[in-house]
Amino acid sequence: EGAAFEVEEGGRILLHLGAVDQVAEIFLNGHFIGKHEGGYLPFTFDITEHVNRKGENWLVVKAKDTLSYRYPYGKQRKARGGMWYTPVSGIWQSVWLERVPEVYIKNLRMEADTERVTIEVASSLEEDPSGCRKVGKAGLEMPPLEMEITLHDGSSYKVTGADNRNGYSIAKAGEGRYKITVDMTGIRLSDGSLYQPRLWSTKNPYLYRVKLTMGEDCVSSYFGLRVIEIKEINGLPRVCLNHKPLFLNGVLDQGYFCDGIYLPANEEEYERDVLRMQELGINLLRKHIKIEPEWFYYYCDVHGMLVMQDMVNSGLYSMMKDTALPTLGYYQKGDGKMWGFKKRKKFFLGHMRETIMHLQNHPSVVAYTIFNEGWGQFDSDAMYEEARRVDDSRLYDATSGWFPRKKSDFDSQHIYFMSLKIPEHPKMPVLVSECGGYSYAVPGHVYAKYSNYGYGGCADGHQLTEQIVKLYEDTILPGIPKGVCGSIYTQLSDVEDETNGFYTYDRKVCKVDKERIRSCLTSGFMV
Repeated sequence: EGAAFEVEEGGRILLHLGAVDQVAEIFLNGHFIGKHEGGYLPFTFDITEHVNRKGENWLVVKAKDTLSYRYPYGKQRKARGGMWYTPVSGIWQSVWLERVPEVYIKNLRMEADTERVTIEVASSLEEDPSGCRKVGKAGLEMPPLEMEITLHDGSSYKVTGADNRNGYSIAKAGEGRYKITVDMTGIRLSDGSLYQPRLWSTKNPYLYRVKLTMGEDCVSSYFGLRVIEIKEINGLPRVCLNHKPLFLNGVLDQGYFCDGIYLPANEEEYERDVLRMQELGINLLRKHIKIEPEWFYYYCDVHGMLVMQDMVNSGLYSMMKDTALPTLGYYQKGDGKMWGFKKRKKFFLGHMRETIMHLQNHPSVVAYTIFNEGWGQFDSDAMYEEARRVDDSRLYDATSGWFPRKKSDFDSQHIYFMSLKIPEHPKMPVLVSECGGYSYAVPGHVYAKYSNYGYGGCADGHQLTEQIVKLYEDTILPGIPKGVCGSIYTQLSDVEDETNGFYTYDRKVCKVDKERIRSCLTSGFMV
């Protein structure tokens, strides 16, 4: 891909690329700028040194996508069909330029609970271990940092560094970094009373707006006060949001669209998907083996939709060993080691860390799936420990479906053709991480002529509704008093040859009785 653009005078110029699948090389005016591998995460280059300020600039992005198993590749396959979908390649997220001062705010990392928020601010003067950033440091100093939080009554709370007594502390946290901690319960209002913070939840997803100013640079963002944890309630381990048990009433969300494959025609379609699922009583989307643009997570933050984010798998997949036999109760799994394993392991580990850090600021993201149904699985206990080292404020399903090892936050089971197994004394919450998937192909709304892939067929919307209700009434709801913490139905919408969604692939038809499904799905809620 090539594109021409012009740049105004002053400041430094940053080139942002949302995602390029799988290997991208960037050139500007004939100069090699840098390389990125992966396909699902954003990356940035400082292109100041090679920008022509007095005329046209020529930007070239060379992308190579071989669907290499070394990299995360998701459910793409050249010959699509069944559970495999049309592949994408090259630039599939936004590309944009940003002009910033010589010293600017490069990144924010937020950690919050129900009482306080900590914001770590990285500036452009931070050490860059990759060596990709080309910013001269000579004579540059980090300007003082100021922060302003808008409280829910419309008043402002300011952090200036001049007073560390009124509920906050601010300090340098290494070269080019600031660390601000605000105890929201310690804020004293103008009338002398202490502030009572509002929490982010599925029913009241309150977001605090925050503005940070450092020298000439200014950044606006938001945060939510909430905590996700596992607590023992009446002798059973339960998932709790803000210290109260909550049933994870989820649906599998593949993130595919008939009008753009990996992207909808416009970003508001992400919001419509969130609202469609909330209308059915869903409070969690399991984002399946795909990382979305920030718009998706933003709308989940705004509307109080919880997200369980899958890591994007790499490695070979065997339909027989990884799915068919385990579905019938037969488990034969090695450790995933094969030719090229060391390179794949190193890349998966780095990609997992980057994914967690990329999504850390979103209050909606409450859990991660590390490996799904043994696909690319290796050293899952070590991967669980590393994920927790990166972010200990989320929950982790280390092995979704089967092939469990010792360490995970869930007893995670897929029960398409198997019975649910609940231990007499559960040591961890039991999560039905996939179930259902009943197929109904709506005439006039199928992607391909012979589309009819699912886990049991239905003749019409009424039969589909009754099948789903029976699943919940016979299996899921009776399991809640015994330790079931949540269920994830397959799936949000049809995807190409798969016809097992609540909605058709074009999102024009809801295939179930909305009121019947909502009544059933919410009848076992713990709030």
